[in-house]
Amino acid sequence: MPCHNQQLNNNINSGQEHPMKQVRFANSSSTNNNSAPPVLSAPDPTAAPPQPASQDSLGPQLKLLPLNDQIRELQTIIRDKTTSRGDFVFCADRLIRLVVEEGLNQLPYSECTVTTPTGYKYEGVKFERGNCGVSIMRSGEAMEQGLRDCCRSIRIGKILIQSDEETQKAKVYYAKFPPDVYRRKVLLMYPILSTGNTVIEAVRVLIEHGVQPRHIILLSLFSTPHGAKSIIQEFPDITILTTEVHPVAPTHFGQRYFGTD
Repeated sequence: MPCHNQQLNNNINSGQEHPMKQVRFANSSSTNNNSAPPVLSAPDPTAAPPQPASQDSLGPQLKLLPLNDQIRELQTIIRDKTTSRGDFVFCADRLIRLVVEEGLNQLPYSECTVTTPTGYKYEGVKFERGNCGVSIMRSGEAMEQGLRDCCRSIRIGKILIQSDEETQKAKVYYAKFPPDVYRRKVLLMYPILSTGNTVIEAVRVLIEHGVQPRHIILLSLFSTPHGAKSIIQEFPDITILTTEVHPVAPTHFGQRYFGTD
């Protein structure tokens, strides 16, 4: 999948033959720079469905996968409460693979020359060494296989963060990384960004181990505007890659994927 660093509004304008591809973004009338950010509230059955947020309101640190019919269908199946667990896992794995592939596209490459079987010199690129993955347990572990399918020898660390029963604040219970994690680019994996508190705590742990926020790429499937904004405000240099920013996130993801619902 090609790198997608351009403004998404340009892609919308160039894709007039697929008007349904605009459903992820807020109406143009709501993208005024002076408008207030969306406020989350309890769902009202009589109210209109909440509309997804635009990328412009969250800054260049947030990168959205180019929306197409394939991604939209995967998002729909994952959100559908009638989806069987087998179909859920299958579609989740497909969406994870797309996110991982684009995450790898954000990592540094170097130019190289190889010789083809016919003797032709081909000018290409290759990964620069020094990358690793870190999954936030438990739901982040769902993304590990997708990363290993793309990078067979990549090292993967883990962080376990849970809410304290008394204070309800995120608390780190376990963290294990490659010894030289401070030298590496980190693909931080967490599929659902709801409040952003868990990810913020995980990034703090990585910083304590010497990782610079600008070397962290957060891979997620779904994010709320509040979650993405909270992370970006706390760590302006971090990169967030996701497929959708919407006020309602499928928080059932971990339970459905691992069959604990």
